[in-house]
Amino acid sequence: MDIANSKTQRLYYEDSHMVSFTARVLSCQPSPKVKDCWEVVLDRTAFYPEGGGQLADHGILGGVPVADVRERDGEVCHITSAPLEEDREVEGNVDWPRRLLLMQQHTGEHILSGIVHKLYGYENVGFHMGADGVTVDFDGEIAPADLPKLERLANQAIWADLPVTADWPPEEERSQMSYRSKKELTGPVRLVTVEDTDVCACCGVHTRRTGEVGALKIVSCQKHKGGVRLTLQIGSSALEHYGQLLDSVTKISNLLSAKQPEVAQAVERLQEETISLRQGLSAARRELFEAKAEALPEGRETLCMVEGPGLTPVELRQYCARLCEKAKAAAIFSGDDSQGYKYAFGSLSADIRPYGRQLNEALRGRGGGAADCVQGSVSASGEQIRDFFARLVL
Repeated sequence: MDIANSKTQRLYYEDSHMVSFTARVLSCQPSPKVKDCWEVVLDRTAFYPEGGGQLADHGILGGVPVADVRERDGEVCHITSAPLEEDREVEGNVDWPRRLLLMQQHTGEHILSGIVHKLYGYENVGFHMGADGVTVDFDGEIAPADLPKLERLANQAIWADLPVTADWPPEEERSQMSYRSKKELTGPVRLVTVEDTDVCACCGVHTRRTGEVGALKIVSCQKHKGGVRLTLQIGSSALEHYGQLLDSVTKISNLLSAKQPEVAQAVERLQEETISLRQGLSAARRELFEAKAEALPEGRETLCMVEGPGLTPVELRQYCARLCEKAKAAAIFSGDDSQGYKYAFGSLSADIRPYGRQLNEALRGRGGGAADCVQGSVSASGEQIRDFFARLVL
Protein backbone atom coordinates (compact mmCIF):
# COMPACT_ATOMS: atom_id res chain seq x y z
CA MET A 1 0.00 0.00 0.00
CA ASP A 2 1.89 3.05 -1.32
CA ILE A 3 0.28 6.02 0.40
CA ALA A 4 3.31 8.29 0.19
CA ASN A 5 3.10 8.60 -3.61
CA SER A 6 -0.70 8.74 -3.80
CA LYS A 7 -2.38 11.92 -5.05
CA THR A 8 -5.19 11.42 -2.53
CA GLN A 9 -5.20 12.35 1.14
CA ARG A 10 -6.81 9.43 2.95
CA LEU A 11 -9.11 11.02 5.46
CA TYR A 12 -10.44 7.66 6.66
CA TYR A 13 -7.09 7.01 8.33
CA GLU A 14 -7.16 10.37 10.06
CA ASP A 15 -10.75 9.94 11.29
CA SER A 16 -12.57 6.65 10.76
CA HIS A 17 -15.83 8.31 11.86
CA MET A 18 -15.76 11.05 9.21
CA VAL A 19 -19.04 10.97 7.27
CA SER A 20 -18.99 14.18 5.18
CA PHE A 21 -16.12 15.97 3.43
CA THR A 22 -15.34 18.19 0.45
CA ALA A 23 -12.73 17.44 -2.18
CA ARG A 24 -11.51 18.44 -5.64
CA VAL A 25 -11.93 16.09 -8.60
CA LEU A 26 -8.47 15.30 -9.98
CA SER A 27 -9.62 12.99 -12.76
CA CYS A 28 -12.74 11.25 -14.10
CA GLN A 29 -12.43 8.50 -16.69
CA PRO A 30 -14.79 5.78 -18.00
CA SER A 31 -14.24 2.66 -15.95
CA PRO A 32 -12.35 -0.08 -17.83
CA LYS A 33 -13.80 -2.63 -15.41
CA VAL A 34 -17.45 -1.63 -14.87
CA LYS A 35 -19.81 -0.91 -17.76
CA ASP A 36 -21.50 2.53 -17.82
CA CYS A 37 -19.54 3.70 -14.77
CA TRP A 38 -16.73 6.17 -14.15
CA GLU A 39 -13.61 6.11 -12.00
CA VAL A 40 -13.15 9.33 -10.05
CA VAL A 41 -9.91 10.27 -8.28
CA LEU A 42 -10.05 13.03 -5.62
CA ASP A 43 -7.41 15.09 -3.83
CA ARG A 44 -8.85 13.82 -0.51
CA THR A 45 -11.42 11.21 0.46
CA ALA A 46 -13.18 9.61 3.40
CA PHE A 47 -14.35 6.68 1.24
CA TYR A 48 -12.46 3.50 2.16
CA PRO A 49 -11.47 1.28 -0.83
CA GLU A 50 -11.91 -2.47 -0.54
CA GLY A 51 -8.85 -4.07 1.02
CA GLY A 52 -7.49 -6.04 3.96
CA GLY A 53 -10.61 -8.21 3.98
CA GLN A 54 -12.87 -5.16 4.44
CA LEU A 55 -15.51 -4.20 1.89
CA ALA A 56 -15.56 -0.76 0.28
CA ASP A 57 -17.64 2.16 1.46
CA HIS A 58 -20.76 3.27 -0.42
CA GLY A 59 -22.39 6.67 -0.43
CA ILE A 60 -22.88 9.85 -2.50
CA LEU A 61 -20.21 11.95 -4.23
CA GLY A 62 -21.18 15.23 -5.92
CA GLY A 63 -24.81 14.09 -5.92
CA VAL A 64 -23.88 10.84 -7.70
CA PRO A 65 -24.07 7.36 -6.05
CA VAL A 66 -20.76 5.67 -5.26
CA ALA A 67 -21.29 1.96 -5.90
CA ASP A 68 -17.74 0.83 -5.14
CA VAL A 69 -14.29 2.12 -4.22
CA ARG A 70 -11.12 0.39 -5.44
CA GLU A 71 -7.41 1.02 -5.11
CA ARG A 72 -5.79 0.92 -8.53
CA ASP A 73 -2.15 1.74 -9.26
CA GLY A 74 -1.83 3.30 -5.83
CA GLU A 75 -4.82 5.61 -6.28
CA VAL A 76 -8.28 5.51 -4.67
CA CYS A 77 -10.82 5.15 -7.49
CA HIS A 78 -14.46 5.97 -6.73
CA ILE A 79 -16.78 3.99 -9.03
CA THR A 80 -19.70 6.32 -9.85
CA SER A 81 -22.80 5.90 -12.01
CA ALA A 82 -22.27 9.29 -13.71
CA PRO A 83 -19.22 11.42 -14.55
CA LEU A 84 -18.03 14.33 -12.40
CA GLU A 85 -16.43 17.45 -13.82
CA GLU A 86 -12.65 17.57 -13.33
CA ASP A 87 -11.18 20.31 -11.10
CA ARG A 88 -14.61 20.81 -9.53
CA GLU A 89 -15.14 20.82 -5.77
CA VAL A 90 -17.62 18.16 -4.66
CA GLU A 91 -19.17 17.02 -1.40
CA GLY A 92 -18.86 13.41 -0.35
CA ASN A 93 -21.15 11.59 2.07
CA VAL A 94 -20.26 8.11 3.31
CA ASP A 95 -23.05 5.62 4.05
CA TRP A 96 -22.50 5.65 7.82
CA PRO A 97 -24.57 2.57 8.86
CA ARG A 98 -22.61 0.47 6.35
CA ARG A 99 -19.24 1.95 7.43
CA LEU A 100 -20.03 1.40 11.12
CA LEU A 101 -21.03 -2.22 10.54
CA LEU A 102 -17.87 -2.90 8.55
CA MET A 103 -15.72 -1.33 11.29
CA GLN A 104 -17.56 -3.35 13.94
CA GLN A 105 -17.00 -6.55 11.98
CA HIS A 106 -13.34 -5.84 11.26
CA THR A 107 -12.51 -4.78 14.82
CA GLY A 108 -14.42 -7.76 16.23
CA GLU A 109 -12.42 -10.08 13.99
CA HIS A 110 -9.16 -8.54 15.31
CA ILE A 111 -10.30 -9.13 18.89
CA LEU A 112 -11.17 -12.78 18.34
CA SER A 113 -8.09 -13.48 16.19
CA GLY A 114 -5.85 -11.91 18.84
CA ILE A 115 -7.39 -14.09 21.55
CA VAL A 116 -7.06 -17.27 19.45
CA HIS A 117 -3.44 -16.40 18.67
CA LYS A 118 -2.62 -15.88 22.35
CA LEU A 119 -4.33 -19.09 23.50
CA TYR A 120 -3.34 -21.47 20.68
CA GLY A 121 -0.68 -19.72 18.61
CA TYR A 122 -2.88 -20.14 15.52
CA GLU A 123 -2.70 -17.70 12.61
CA ASN A 124 -5.66 -16.08 10.90
CA VAL A 125 -5.21 -17.32 7.32
CA GLY A 126 -8.50 -16.14 5.83
CA PHE A 127 -11.06 -13.43 6.51
CA HIS A 128 -14.26 -12.62 4.62
CA MET A 129 -17.16 -10.25 5.21
CA GLY A 130 -20.40 -11.34 3.58
CA ALA A 131 -24.16 -10.85 3.68
CA ASP A 132 -24.54 -13.87 5.99
CA GLY A 133 -21.84 -12.83 8.46
CA VAL A 134 -18.07 -12.86 8.88
CA THR A 135 -15.91 -15.93 8.35
CA VAL A 136 -12.43 -16.34 9.84
CA ASP A 137 -10.11 -19.23 8.98
CA PHE A 138 -7.47 -20.45 11.45
CA ASP A 139 -4.63 -22.87 10.69
CA GLY A 140 -5.36 -25.15 13.64
CA GLU A 141 -8.31 -27.00 15.10
CA ILE A 142 -10.46 -25.61 17.90
CA ALA A 143 -12.59 -27.97 19.97
CA PRO A 144 -16.32 -27.15 20.02
CA ALA A 145 -16.15 -27.14 23.83
CA ASP A 146 -13.71 -24.17 23.64
CA LEU A 147 -16.00 -21.93 21.59
CA PRO A 148 -18.02 -20.55 24.55
CA LYS A 149 -14.77 -19.54 26.27
CA LEU A 150 -13.50 -17.75 23.14
CA GLU A 151 -16.81 -15.97 22.71
CA ARG A 152 -16.86 -14.92 26.37
CA LEU A 153 -13.29 -13.56 26.25
CA ALA A 154 -14.02 -11.64 23.05
CA ASN A 155 -17.12 -10.00 24.51
CA GLN A 156 -15.31 -9.18 27.74
CA ALA A 157 -12.75 -7.28 25.65
CA ILE A 158 -15.57 -5.50 23.83
CA TRP A 159 -17.38 -4.51 27.02
CA ALA A 160 -14.12 -3.29 28.57
CA ASP A 161 -14.25 -0.47 25.98
CA LEU A 162 -10.53 -0.73 25.22
CA PRO A 163 -8.83 1.81 22.94
CA VAL A 164 -8.13 0.84 19.31
CA THR A 165 -5.20 2.68 17.74
CA ALA A 166 -3.26 2.60 14.47
CA ASP A 167 0.24 3.87 13.67
CA TRP A 168 3.13 3.46 11.23
CA PRO A 169 6.18 2.55 13.36
CA PRO A 170 9.64 2.91 11.78
CA GLU A 171 11.02 -0.33 10.38
CA GLU A 172 13.76 -0.51 13.02
CA GLU A 173 11.15 -0.26 15.79
CA ARG A 174 8.72 -2.60 14.07
CA SER A 175 11.38 -5.29 13.65
CA GLN A 176 11.55 -5.54 17.43
CA MET A 177 7.76 -5.80 17.85
CA SER A 178 5.53 -8.86 18.02
CA TYR A 179 2.47 -8.59 15.78
CA ARG A 180 0.25 -10.72 13.57
CA SER A 181 0.65 -10.65 9.79
CA LYS A 182 -0.37 -13.03 7.00
CA LYS A 183 2.91 -12.43 5.14
CA GLU A 184 6.37 -10.89 5.45
CA LEU A 185 6.17 -7.11 5.09
CA THR A 186 8.68 -4.49 4.02
CA GLY A 187 8.48 -0.72 3.83
CA PRO A 188 5.83 1.30 5.70
CA VAL A 189 3.47 -0.98 7.65
CA ARG A 190 0.34 0.10 9.49
CA LEU A 191 -0.18 -1.67 12.82
CA VAL A 192 -3.59 -1.73 14.47
CA THR A 193 -3.53 -2.28 18.22
CA VAL A 194 -6.40 -3.38 20.45
CA GLU A 195 -5.12 -2.71 23.95
CA ASP A 196 -4.07 -5.89 25.82
CA THR A 197 -5.70 -8.00 23.09
CA ASP A 198 -4.11 -7.80 19.65
CA VAL A 199 -1.51 -6.13 17.43
CA CYS A 200 -1.93 -6.77 13.71
CA ALA A 201 -0.66 -5.39 10.42
CA CYS A 202 -3.81 -4.09 8.73
CA CYS A 203 -4.86 -1.48 6.17
CA GLY A 204 -8.55 -1.44 7.21
CA VAL A 205 -10.51 1.05 9.27
CA HIS A 206 -11.70 0.23 12.77
CA THR A 207 -13.75 1.57 15.64
CA ARG A 208 -12.08 3.99 18.04
CA ARG A 209 -12.81 1.76 21.03
CA THR A 210 -13.88 -1.85 21.41
CA GLY A 211 -17.18 -0.82 23.04
CA GLU A 212 -18.42 0.38 19.65
CA VAL A 213 -18.28 -3.22 18.41
CA GLY A 214 -21.28 -4.03 20.62
CA ALA A 215 -21.25 -7.82 20.66
CA LEU A 216 -19.75 -10.89 18.97
CA LYS A 217 -21.41 -14.27 18.51
CA ILE A 218 -19.79 -17.43 17.14
CA VAL A 219 -22.48 -18.98 14.96
CA SER A 220 -20.68 -22.05 13.65
CA CYS A 221 -17.33 -23.85 13.54
CA GLN A 222 -16.39 -26.14 10.66
CA LYS A 223 -13.21 -28.03 9.83
CA HIS A 224 -11.43 -26.31 6.95
CA LYS A 225 -8.13 -27.16 5.24
CA GLY A 226 -6.51 -28.65 8.33
CA GLY A 227 -7.88 -25.94 10.60
CA VAL A 228 -11.27 -24.41 11.27
CA ARG A 229 -13.56 -21.81 9.78
CA LEU A 230 -15.58 -19.78 12.28
CA THR A 231 -18.70 -17.91 11.20
CA LEU A 232 -19.38 -14.83 13.30
CA GLN A 233 -22.14 -12.28 13.78
CA ILE A 234 -20.70 -8.98 15.00
CA GLY A 235 -22.11 -5.56 15.88
CA SER A 236 -25.45 -4.51 14.45
CA SER A 237 -25.59 -7.67 12.32
CA ALA A 238 -25.52 -9.73 15.53
CA LEU A 239 -28.66 -7.94 16.71
CA GLU A 240 -30.31 -8.44 13.32
CA HIS A 241 -29.35 -12.12 13.34
CA TYR A 242 -30.81 -12.52 16.82
CA GLY A 243 -34.03 -10.84 15.64
CA GLN A 244 -34.34 -13.31 12.76
CA LEU A 245 -33.82 -16.27 15.10
CA LEU A 246 -36.32 -14.84 17.58
CA ASP A 247 -38.94 -14.48 14.83
CA SER A 248 -38.44 -18.14 13.89
CA VAL A 249 -38.60 -19.34 17.50
CA THR A 250 -41.74 -17.26 18.11
CA LYS A 251 -43.48 -18.78 15.09
CA ILE A 252 -42.48 -22.30 16.15
CA SER A 253 -43.61 -21.55 19.72
CA ASN A 254 -47.04 -20.42 18.49
CA LEU A 255 -47.42 -23.40 16.15
CA LEU A 256 -46.56 -25.87 18.91
CA SER A 257 -48.39 -23.98 21.69
CA ALA A 258 -45.18 -24.16 23.72
CA LYS A 259 -43.22 -21.56 25.65
CA GLN A 260 -40.13 -20.35 23.80
CA PRO A 261 -37.59 -21.99 26.16
CA GLU A 262 -39.47 -25.28 25.70
CA VAL A 263 -39.71 -25.42 21.89
CA ALA A 264 -36.83 -27.93 21.56
CA GLN A 265 -38.60 -30.42 23.87
CA ALA A 266 -41.87 -29.80 22.01
CA VAL A 267 -40.19 -30.54 18.67
CA GLU A 268 -38.68 -33.74 20.11
CA ARG A 269 -42.13 -34.87 21.24
CA LEU A 270 -43.53 -34.05 17.81
CA GLN A 271 -40.76 -36.09 16.17
CA GLU A 272 -41.56 -39.07 18.40
CA GLU A 273 -45.25 -38.78 17.53
CA THR A 274 -44.42 -38.52 13.83
CA ILE A 275 -42.23 -41.64 13.99
CA SER A 276 -45.01 -43.52 15.74
CA LEU A 277 -47.58 -42.40 13.17
CA ARG A 278 -45.28 -43.35 10.30
CA GLN A 279 -44.74 -46.78 11.78
CA GLY A 280 -48.49 -47.24 12.16
CA LEU A 281 -49.11 -46.02 8.61
CA SER A 282 -46.42 -48.35 7.27
CA ALA A 283 -47.99 -51.32 9.07
CA ALA A 284 -51.43 -50.42 7.70
CA ARG A 285 -49.97 -50.12 4.20
CA ARG A 286 -48.37 -53.54 4.48
CA GLU A 287 -51.67 -55.12 5.58
CA LEU A 288 -53.58 -53.42 2.77
CA PHE A 289 -51.00 -54.36 0.17
CA GLU A 290 -50.88 -57.95 1.39
CA ALA A 291 -54.64 -58.15 1.03
CA LYS A 292 -54.45 -56.77 -2.51
CA ALA A 293 -51.61 -59.14 -3.43
CA GLU A 294 -53.42 -62.14 -1.96
CA ALA A 295 -56.45 -61.41 -4.13
CA LEU A 296 -54.42 -61.41 -7.38
CA PRO A 297 -54.41 -64.59 -9.49
CA GLU A 298 -51.12 -66.50 -9.86
CA GLY A 299 -49.30 -67.49 -13.05
CA ARG A 300 -49.67 -64.22 -14.95
CA GLU A 301 -46.99 -63.03 -17.38
CA THR A 302 -46.79 -59.53 -15.87
CA LEU A 303 -48.35 -57.61 -13.01
CA CYS A 304 -48.48 -53.83 -12.49
CA MET A 305 -49.89 -51.90 -9.55
CA VAL A 306 -50.15 -48.08 -9.53
CA GLU A 307 -50.51 -46.63 -6.03
CA GLY A 308 -50.74 -43.12 -4.64
CA PRO A 309 -47.73 -41.18 -3.36
CA GLY A 310 -45.93 -41.99 -0.14
CA LEU A 311 -44.32 -45.40 -0.61
CA THR A 312 -40.62 -45.40 0.24
CA PRO A 313 -37.98 -47.03 -1.99
CA VAL A 314 -37.67 -49.83 0.58
CA GLU A 315 -41.44 -50.42 0.58
CA LEU A 316 -41.50 -50.40 -3.23
CA ARG A 317 -38.79 -53.06 -3.33
CA GLN A 318 -40.52 -55.20 -0.68
CA TYR A 319 -43.92 -54.99 -2.36
CA CYS A 320 -42.39 -55.71 -5.76
CA ALA A 321 -40.81 -58.90 -4.38
CA ARG A 322 -44.23 -59.99 -3.08
CA LEU A 323 -45.88 -59.37 -6.45
CA CYS A 324 -43.15 -61.37 -8.21
CA GLU A 325 -44.51 -64.48 -6.44
CA LYS A 326 -47.69 -64.03 -8.52
CA ALA A 327 -46.18 -63.38 -11.97
CA LYS A 328 -43.12 -63.83 -14.14
CA ALA A 329 -42.41 -60.07 -13.78
CA ALA A 330 -44.06 -57.44 -11.62
CA ALA A 331 -43.88 -53.69 -11.00
CA ILE A 332 -45.29 -51.29 -8.46
CA PHE A 333 -45.48 -47.50 -8.90
CA SER A 334 -46.08 -44.82 -6.27
CA GLY A 335 -46.92 -41.19 -7.10
CA ASP A 336 -49.38 -39.15 -9.14
CA ASP A 337 -49.76 -37.81 -12.66
CA SER A 338 -48.62 -34.28 -11.79
CA GLN A 339 -45.41 -35.18 -9.92
CA GLY A 340 -44.53 -38.45 -11.64
CA TYR A 341 -44.03 -41.92 -10.17
CA LYS A 342 -41.28 -43.88 -8.42
CA TYR A 343 -41.14 -47.55 -9.21
CA ALA A 344 -39.68 -50.99 -8.49
CA PHE A 345 -39.72 -53.56 -11.33
CA GLY A 346 -38.54 -57.13 -10.74
CA SER A 347 -38.59 -60.81 -11.59
CA LEU A 348 -37.66 -64.05 -9.83
CA SER A 349 -36.77 -65.88 -13.05
CA ALA A 350 -35.72 -63.40 -15.74
CA ASP A 351 -33.04 -60.70 -16.04
CA ILE A 352 -35.25 -57.63 -15.68
CA ARG A 353 -32.65 -55.03 -16.69
CA PRO A 354 -33.35 -54.97 -20.46
CA TYR A 355 -37.06 -54.51 -19.74
CA GLY A 356 -36.21 -51.76 -17.27
CA ARG A 357 -34.45 -49.90 -20.06
CA GLN A 358 -37.53 -50.32 -22.25
CA LEU A 359 -39.68 -48.94 -19.41
CA ASN A 360 -37.48 -45.88 -18.96
CA GLU A 361 -37.41 -45.15 -22.68
CA ALA A 362 -41.17 -45.51 -23.08
CA LEU A 363 -42.18 -43.62 -19.94
CA ARG A 364 -39.49 -40.87 -19.83
CA GLY A 365 -37.84 -42.51 -16.85
CA ARG A 366 -34.47 -43.07 -15.30
CA GLY A 367 -33.12 -45.74 -13.03
CA GLY A 368 -31.39 -49.09 -12.87
CA GLY A 369 -30.39 -51.91 -10.59
CA ALA A 370 -29.64 -55.63 -10.42
CA ALA A 371 -30.91 -58.52 -12.54
CA ASP A 372 -33.78 -59.29 -10.16
CA CYS A 373 -34.96 -55.73 -9.47
CA VAL A 374 -34.55 -52.25 -10.95
CA GLN A 375 -35.77 -49.02 -9.38
CA GLY A 376 -36.22 -45.48 -10.62
CA SER A 377 -38.76 -42.84 -11.53
CA VAL A 378 -40.87 -41.92 -14.57
CA SER A 379 -42.60 -38.80 -15.85
CA ALA A 380 -45.73 -40.46 -17.17
CA SER A 381 -49.39 -40.80 -16.27
CA GLY A 382 -50.94 -43.79 -14.56
CA GLU A 383 -52.78 -44.60 -17.80
CA GLN A 384 -49.52 -44.61 -19.79
CA ILE A 385 -47.92 -46.90 -17.20
CA ARG A 386 -50.79 -49.39 -17.37
CA ASP A 387 -50.78 -49.27 -21.18
CA PHE A 388 -47.04 -50.05 -21.29
CA PHE A 389 -47.45 -53.17 -19.14
CA ALA A 390 -50.52 -54.29 -21.10
CA ARG A 391 -48.29 -54.41 -24.20
CA LEU A 392 -45.09 -55.68 -22.53
CA VAL A 393 -43.90 -59.11 -23.73
CA LEU A 394 -41.07 -60.85 -21.85
